[in-house]
Amino acid sequence: EVQLVESGGGLVQTGGSLRLSCAASGFPFEDFAIGWFRQAPGKEREGVSCISNRDGSTITYADSVKGRFSISRDNFNNTVHLQMNSLKPEDTAVYYCAADTAYICSGYEDYWGRGTQVTVSS
Repeated sequence: EVQLVESGGGLVQTGGSLRLSCAASGFPFEDFAIGWFRQAPGKEREGVSCISNRDGSTITYADSVKGRFSISRDNFNNTVHLQMNSLKPEDTAVYYCAADTAYICSGYEDYWGRGTQVTVSS
């Protein structure tokens, strides 16, 4: 059974930090690009960051999080982390991780987690 399980969300003050984790199982993790997406109430889902498959040598970030967020992958433990620093109220959203068979996130992700809530208070 394919599973992507997000963790690490919570409530934090503006300027604070959180580290999200995405634990994967049931598919060849190393062969998949892994992305983080978020959806705020009343807004469309948007891509936050993506790390390419295998060695993770290609990384992308949304302009809104560049310089504040950092993505990494641990193929030994089938986990991807998203370190989020200098958080802002506009980062408040449900954060999802997703797996894509392409080299880098293509917009047609194959597997999705259920999400973890991140709330940044002002």
